[in-house]
Amino acid sequence: MNWDTCFEEILPTLTTGATLVFDDEAYSGSFPRFLRMVERAGITVLDLPTAFWHELVHHLVEYRVAMPAGVRLLIIGGEAVNPVRLAEWCELDTGRIRLLNTYGCTETTLITHAVDLHGPEAPRFDRPWAATRRVPIGWALPHVVEQISDEGELLVSGPSVALGYRGLPAATQARFVTAGAGEGAGRYFRTGDRVSRSPDGLLVHEGRLDNEVKVRGIRVDPAEVEAHIASHPEVGAVAVAGVPIAGRTALVAYVVPRAQAEPATLAGAVLDHLRTRVPGHLVPSRITVVPTLVRTASGKVDRAGSHQRYAVPRPRQGASDER
Repeated sequence: MNWDTCFEEILPTLTTGATLVFDDEAYSGSFPRFLRMVERAGITVLDLPTAFWHELVHHLVEYRVAMPAGVRLLIIGGEAVNPVRLAEWCELDTGRIRLLNTYGCTETTLITHAVDLHGPEAPRFDRPWAATRRVPIGWALPHVVEQISDEGELLVSGPSVALGYRGLPAATQARFVTAGAGEGAGRYFRTGDRVSRSPDGLLVHEGRLDNEVKVRGIRVDPAEVEAHIASHPEVGAVAVAGVPIAGRTALVAYVVPRAQAEPATLAGAVLDHLRTRVPGHLVPSRITVVPTLVRTASGKVDRAGSHQRYAVPRPRQGASDER
């Protein structure tokens, strides 16, 4: 309940007279326990982060387990759907469960686009899904007006678009813009997502136009994480990058210690510092203490270059400078 999707789960459930289930087993990290909880509670609708769904599909395939019989609708969203996992799901499920892929931003008040990827209401897609094929994010919902800029950025307008960022006029001006002509003219939110449109009108996500990454389905700006890490008194400089680890996007941080700092204990100290101040999705999976950061010709920190220089395959257990 620490981010906006909880409204998507709570409000429709209660306003339609359905039962909202809270159960610690949903956060146990154990898929067998999660599935038993779904079966025991008689849950019919699941709303899952796409990253969690990816791992759930892997579990179902690996152990040849079926979804609980009561589930009729499974909603996913938060990041791009892995076409391999989608192909596996289509093999697992005969079409009984409606698989709904959704797209939206906090600034547009949750979902603006959706499409059935599998199930009784799904359009006929050209299957099987290829590993390199992008899965569509959907069509615009009835209340949404959309445009695609010359750069391919998705712009979203409609009654659910936020007024702006409180106390941040510059950021509001940059992301909430006036665009369009004629009936399409209006106030739009610049999503930062690059999209293309298929012949049948479906939008396909083609990547980000800025530095934001998706961690656990939540948009994260590396600069925000860097600011939190830099607030530690023993950190002199920091670079944060979003990188693929074990099939998902994770944050890694490279920190340069101040002169008075103890490099051997700094990584652990920074992690402790973050865990008491920020949500879990803003805490890097790995922190590495380095002597210097890679910089661009203009003197800016080069996040990708720093990662390329210092990246390690896995954190070494017991190492003092990687956590």
